Amino acid sequence: MPQVFGIAFAQFLGCSLWFSVNGVSAALLDDWGVEPSAMGWLTGAVQAGFIAGTLGLAMTNLADRFRASTIFLWASIAGSMANLLFAYQASGLTDGMVYRLIVGVCLAGIYPVGMKLIVSWSPKLPGVGLGLVVGMLTLGTASPHLLNTLASSPDWRLTLIAVSMLALFGGVLVRWIGEGPHGIRQSGPIRWGAVFSSFQRSRFRASAFGYFGHMWELYAFWTLVPWLVNAVMPDASATETSAWSFLVIGVGLLGAIWGGLMSQRWGSARVAFVSLMISGSLCVLYPWISITPALAITALMIWGFFVIADSAQFSAISSKACDPEMVASALSIQNSLGFLISIGSIVLLTQWMDHLGVSVVWLLIPGPLFGLFAMRSLMTESAPDHKTTV
Repeated sequence: MPQVFGIAFAQFLGCSLWFSVNGVSAALLDDWGVEPSAMGWLTGAVQAGFIAGTLGLAMTNLADRFRASTIFLWASIAGSMANLLFAYQASGLTDGMVYRLIVGVCLAGIYPVGMKLIVSWSPKLPGVGLGLVVGMLTLGTASPHLLNTLASSPDWRLTLIAVSMLALFGGVLVRWIGEGPHGIRQSGPIRWGAVFSSFQRSRFRASAFGYFGHMWELYAFWTLVPWLVNAVMPDASATETSAWSFLVIGVGLLGAIWGGLMSQRWGSARVAFVSLMISGSLCVLYPWISITPALAITALMIWGFFVIADSAQFSAISSKACDPEMVASALSIQNSLGFLISIGSIVLLTQWMDHLGVSVVWLLIPGPLFGLFAMRSLMTESAPDHKTTV
């Protein structure tokens, strides 16, 4: 369906805001004269903003009461402006974190709202549609590294300008596409906090807790990628590091699409379980197999493929397990709590990476272990998405 592909493409454009600063980290840190650990705080600020935004959407049910495409458009406009202000107004870590916090709030109106739009156009195959959306999120996350690689100017601000323009176009595209025929909007008074009733459903709870374990690993891994590349290729230039980082993160697009397609055969729960098990195994094994650049890059590519392959499947399970009138709110609260967890792992790993070396990835292990344990009850539900009932 062309609308699904259009929304997924817009998601890619909008989510390029997420790691726009990470894509220019080397030049930015040199310009500001701060330590590499500052990137952990800047990334954490985006996550904190996203948490605040998604929590607000979930608690007020606003994402289920207003046109999702309109929310997406205004979030894209505001996020682009905050990204530009970071480029030309921020002069250090403190004010930089403020602008990145605002970007995170705006992303709350892009990512979960975009997932609701996908479900409104493809309710029978959420694993496939959401797999494409998460793939676009992954490509959007990686795109600043690509833009930085292709930039002909050493001015890192030009990369942020390009990212902002992409996000603006994405918002306009979604507003033009609009909502699908299967979207359900709430009516009546605001049901403050009603979204938490979703956790009373065992299937939603198992999926959400599995997602929380996944989120301990995902964004901390993405944050570490440039550093992990440099650790095994210390002589690589900033451009080469950006290029390899783009490939390691960007391969997740294929992983997310693979997860969506395999959900038709295995079911979303089994795809999520297998993917989380593989990425968790790489958390354990990576320090021992990163003995040469070739082995390390190969391992990172496999890790980048599977670390995101489960994400959309958790959302697919949750979107079908919650009240149909609460889809955007339920996904928002799941995202909010998951990203809150990710702040802890990002800050923890960026503070310890210089002390532990590549063994710092062992600090990611608790996430996959917890996620696999939490979702074990879902493994009895192996039917493909189009046969699954709620």
